Amino acid sequence: MNSPLSSALTPLSSGQTVAMVLQKNLICCSPHNSVQQAAQLMQQHNISCILIKDEQGIIGIWTESDCKKLDLSDNRVLQQAVSEVMSSPVLSVQQQCSTSDAAALMKQQNVRRLLVTGPAQEAIGIVTQTDLIYQQPLEHYLMLRDIRSILVELPLLLQANLTVAQAAVLMRQTQRDAAIVQFENSEYGIVTERDLVHFIATDRTLCLLAEVATRPLLTLPLHSSLLQAVRLLREHGFRHLGVTNSDGKPAGLLSHNHILLNMEHLYINELKAALQARDKALRSSESSLRLASKVIEASHDAVMITDTAGIIQSVNPSFCKLTGYSAEEAIGQTPTLLSSGKHDGTFYQQMWHRLQQQGYWQGEIWNKRKNGELYPEWLSISAVRGDCGTVNQYAAIFSDITERKKREQKIHELAYFDELTGLANRRLYQDRLEQALANAKRHNHQLAVLFLDLDLFKRINDTLGHQAGDDALRQVARRLQKASRSGESVARLGGDEFTVLVPECNGVAEIEKLAQRIVAQFELPFHIQHKELVLTTSVGISIYPQHGSTASELLKFADAAMYQAKESGRNKYSFYTSCVGQRHDEALQLEQALRKALAQQQLEVHYQPKIDLQTGQLHSLEALVRWHDKDLGQVSPERFIAIAETLGLIQQLGQQVLRQVCYQLQAWAELAVPVAVNISAKELADPLFIPQLMQILSETAVDPKLLELEITESCLLPERENQTRHVLQQLRQSGIRLAIDDFGTGYSSLSYLRHLPINSLKIDRSFIKALPDNTSDKQITSAIIAMANALGLDVIAEGVETQAQQEFLLAAGCQYGQGYLFGKATNATTTLQLLRQNL
Repeated sequence: MNSPLSSALTPLSSGQTVAMVLQKNLICCSPHNSVQQAAQLMQQHNISCILIKDEQGIIGIWTESDCKKLDLSDNRVLQQAVSEVMSSPVLSVQQQCSTSDAAALMKQQNVRRLLVTGPAQEAIGIVTQTDLIYQQPLEHYLMLRDIRSILVELPLLLQANLTVAQAAVLMRQTQRDAAIVQFENSEYGIVTERDLVHFIATDRTLCLLAEVATRPLLTLPLHSSLLQAVRLLREHGFRHLGVTNSDGKPAGLLSHNHILLNMEHLYINELKAALQARDKALRSSESSLRLASKVIEASHDAVMITDTAGIIQSVNPSFCKLTGYSAEEAIGQTPTLLSSGKHDGTFYQQMWHRLQQQGYWQGEIWNKRKNGELYPEWLSISAVRGDCGTVNQYAAIFSDITERKKREQKIHELAYFDELTGLANRRLYQDRLEQALANAKRHNHQLAVLFLDLDLFKRINDTLGHQAGDDALRQVARRLQKASRSGESVARLGGDEFTVLVPECNGVAEIEKLAQRIVAQFELPFHIQHKELVLTTSVGISIYPQHGSTASELLKFADAAMYQAKESGRNKYSFYTSCVGQRHDEALQLEQALRKALAQQQLEVHYQPKIDLQTGQLHSLEALVRWHDKDLGQVSPERFIAIAETLGLIQQLGQQVLRQVCYQLQAWAELAVPVAVNISAKELADPLFIPQLMQILSETAVDPKLLELEITESCLLPERENQTRHVLQQLRQSGIRLAIDDFGTGYSSLSYLRHLPINSLKIDRSFIKALPDNTSDKQITSAIIAMANALGLDVIAEGVETQAQQEFLLAAGCQYGQGYLFGKATNATTTLQLLRQNL
């Protein structure tokens, strides 16, 4: 139950004032200081708040909790003046104020600290909730109760890959001052408002939770006593403690607030003493009576006193505000006045039995306001006994927990449901799949997993924006739910990936019909931003037990089958087969091996000669990358270069090749032989390509004229023409030669040959291999050579393998040739021998 803060502090020793427990080290800053400077001061002094002071005195306060209100993804907020985000005026009390009054004021104003002033209204210190709780004689209460008895909220569980800014938003939305952080290795940590202060103080904006969270999480089991928890918190100087259940996983976070807000029976004991004081006027102090009355009046929780027959004797103002009944309407009635009708007679009998046996009952209950509105409340009832031990009265304290239940529901939705589509998320789907799989094994029936990926979905985000993409995903979710039947679970795993779980099926035919219904749902166009768009999906299917026996295997195999559907032309469904899995595994193995090879720089450059067809002398070399893996053997460039393009590794691969070539040219400096290097479209479009290339040339002191870059026609598409021309002009101005590779197989336009600063054309080997017998290839090759000669460009023919091909090319006006007729690509050592033979 959420008791008032003041109620947790009522067992105070007589005459105790805030002057006895306050902190005297006041840390202040100027209102002109930035938020970051204020945070740095708080971090430096390890404090939870900082006072804002100008010439007139203290004008405001900025606390750890205020950090959650900032947009931590925007670095500019750290530079705004702290006066713009402070709270003002600062709540204060005189030094002679009792700790009980201070606690009541904190609860009433919903604050965790008060400024303490002296006789001349000068600031002399700060008193906090922590100061008050550690000054109270609560050992007996704490020892008798375990953590389980007060832990009523689900923890806020955040993934370590969230940004700190995202975490702050979630903490603000759920009104939490701390959250548990889960790391990939199943380790847990914690992030608190104080961590947000440190984050702001260190000037970071794109930081992940993994970098700021404290780990490991300090924990105690649920069955531990509150006394153990308080001692552990005090020992480590923490305000939060993780609580674990029987399997060692976090079940919640325990904080000072939980302890303070759940000391209802202390409040009731003090209330009992106040009621008995009427019969003990000669022996009870007037100050205790005033204190009890003040506590009851100031409490934000409803208080109701009944006699032993259950007749209401008194209520406080919060009771009237919460229930809608005035004191006059309630007094003389029974608590059935508030009955909601949602609990049966057995519920109340058990409540009454426990109250009689133990003198105390606490739990959640539904009640009804005067206007008929039902609401959940947390209720504590204690028997108030006289000197002889007989029950004289009952004291009930209750509060409306509607908002708390909404927060719990929100946390549950964030944890288990996709916020965009409302479908189950990956975590909930995984749980459902595990349960369905266990049931299938127990009852020996089949189960199916369908893995869906939208075809070419990225185009919608790229052309219409992410809002349109989100709208499309919501419509897809509705159509998938429409196609599925009762008992089948639809989930969104992330991005444009969806799954459908069929927990019980009768074989392939039934699942095939479901897949057909799903594909059919995409036949009608989607209406997005007043446009009709066509979306399709590729579906992969795996079935238990034919394809796998674990949840991970079924998902993995359904994913592999989905890619098979895409390769078959998209807008299809495909069942998993072992050959699909084998190709999937081989592709994954090749991908991992390539990443490792690039990281360890295992790729090697070989060199193939280019020959002057007229003289037969060596003209230049072309650098060709080769890769030999100890497990995979020799991997062809066609395989690993395509994967590098797909994985975004082509820039890294290209940089390594360029660096090897330039250092080799440095070693061959006296030979001055030009070397050509192939450059992909993605490398050419990278704004860092030219600066990095210039850096390599500078490091190696290589003459740029010895380097030639071969680019394919795909780099020269019209939509990138201006950008490409600018990059090529920069390269030419630096002295680097440029060639068009595989000419005639791509975007062949004569216009770009006139405007681009290229030096040579390379005729693709596909036109050379059938020479001189193929008439069409003879005509095309002759036309390319004639065109290049007319434009003043050098011409190199690739794939020359016969003497007849050489003679035809020479007769047609081609200057240079490259192919097995003149030599294969060899490593640097063998190539050096060839170079020396040609000198």
